[in-house]
Amino acid sequence: MNVIEINNLTKYYGKERGIIDISFDVEEKEIFGFIGPNGAGKSTTLRTILGLIYPTSGSAKIFGMDCIKYGPEIKKEIGYLPSEVFYYDKMKVIDLLNYSASFYKKDCRKRIKELAEVMDLNLNKKIDDLSFGNKKKVGIVQGLLHEPKLIILDEPTSGLDPLMQQKFFELLQDENKKGATILFSSHILGEVQRMCDRVAIIKEGRIIQLDKISALQENNYKKIKVQTMGNLDKNYFNIDGVSNIDLKDNLISFIFKGNINSIMKKIADIEIANVWIEEPDLEEIFLHFYEKGA
Repeated sequence: MNVIEINNLTKYYGKERGIIDISFDVEEKEIFGFIGPNGAGKSTTLRTILGLIYPTSGSAKIFGMDCIKYGPEIKKEIGYLPSEVFYYDKMKVIDLLNYSASFYKKDCRKRIKELAEVMDLNLNKKIDDLSFGNKKKVGIVQGLLHEPKLIILDEPTSGLDPLMQQKFFELLQDENKKGATILFSSHILGEVQRMCDRVAIIKEGRIIQLDKISALQENNYKKIKVQTMGNLDKNYFNIDGVSNIDLKDNLISFIFKGNINSIMKKIADIEIANVWIEEPDLEEIFLHFYEKGA
């Protein structure tokens, strides 16, 4: 069963591109990643399916119901965290969360305390005394306090320190085990690879790849830097799977996709001073897509 169904969703802001012909489904109890650089159309897509903005064309359904026609009914079962959170500054955190809870026909007091404890959130502070990261924690608790069936998160980890990110991901995994479906956007590839079952990659308002994480990991991208003992021809690594080659003096770097053993054999045939292999950031992977003309 699909919890989310998006068909040819398009949104223009006047003549400016928002998103174009976006189509994908999210299955029940799935953790689905929506990834792309800033400005690619992630937030526009999420706001459109939530009915916060209206599409130019196309449609979206949540729980089998049209997102525009049945918006108020659908929202009762959704927890949403926007990329930026804004609140009534003079309110205490607990008062804001109790106010949010009042929109749902259930007692959320115990749940609020549990979530605040997990996220290390002081409920008695005023909103305007909180750091950006702590305001993000308020948004997380606010989005989860009514135990929604569908959780939609837009760049949820920005502002959270690494330890809190770990706690947050554990919290999401717990919610998923209890039956929640999760859709979250990110520009950090590692987050999505770690959390998600499938991922849609968006570039300039269009979906350019939709795949299982397992398939992406089989063809995992690596950023490789090789420091050689002497001069090296830039074309030495001009082989299948290599892109974004950059040579400066005796340091060459590139993105590699494929069987790591084949590139290691190539590296072993030259005199090297050092070698680095790491996960590339998303922008570097997108350069690979640009070069392919995807």
